[in-house]
Amino acid sequence: MSAAVTAGAAIAAAMGLAAVAGVLHNRRTGTLRGTEHPAGLNIAELGLSTSGPTVVHFTAEWCGPCAAVRRVIKQVCAELPQVTHVEIDLDADPTAAQQLSVLSLPTTFIFDAEGRQRYRSAGVPKAADLKAALEPLLVMG
Repeated sequence: MSAAVTAGAAIAAAMGLAAVAGVLHNRRTGTLRGTEHPAGLNIAELGLSTSGPTVVHFTAEWCGPCAAVRRVIKQVCAELPQVTHVEIDLDADPTAAQQLSVLSLPTTFIFDAEGRQRYRSAGVPKAADLKAALEPLLVMG
């Protein structure tokens, strides 16, 4: 085999592996890994609603994309007025971020009326994804 063919095969294999890794990562984006409260988390201190779902958004003054998340959440909450929105500044409340394993900003959660985590997204979520996660919780409530 020539060196060009060998290099081409190696590049193709690397690209295929990267594609598989990307698909597996994206399949888990926005999915819930568990509905139990993290140890030591006081959900009352988060300001969660007990009458419907709550969107919790971790932010910081220095976080540029957090403004985009705020706009998306305002839009969704305007369309679904039964939804409560709580914004938590990471710098002001690092304990809540630590208890929920927030490793990057922005991070958005959805909790149901019982305080169970039902959705999690790092980065700027799409309004359609938030609505899709919230609407079944509104029917339940």
